Amino acid sequence: MIRSKHRESIVTEVSATAPYVLEVTFADGSQRRVDVEPLLFGEMFEPLRDPSLFAKASVDTELGTVVWPNGADLSPEFLHGDERQTAE
Repeated sequence: MIRSKHRESIVTEVSATAPYVLEVTFADGSQRRVDVEPLLFGEMFEPLRDPSLFAKASVDTELGTVVWPNGADLSPEFLHGDERQTAE
């Protein structure tokens, strides 16, 4: 069962196309290039600064989003652009 709140936000394909940039395809057929470098800090995300680990991005079909082998994942709504990042 997919946990995404919005069916159109479900990630169906992903590839790391440049350092810290993901090319993401969604269930609604749309595609986005997402630069996630600003998010790569903290215990879970900082290891993704290693290009070899970042390149291992894959789709978790249960979550409907992008995940990495170290357990990091990103909200499918964020990747789709439904949620805006805010500075705190």
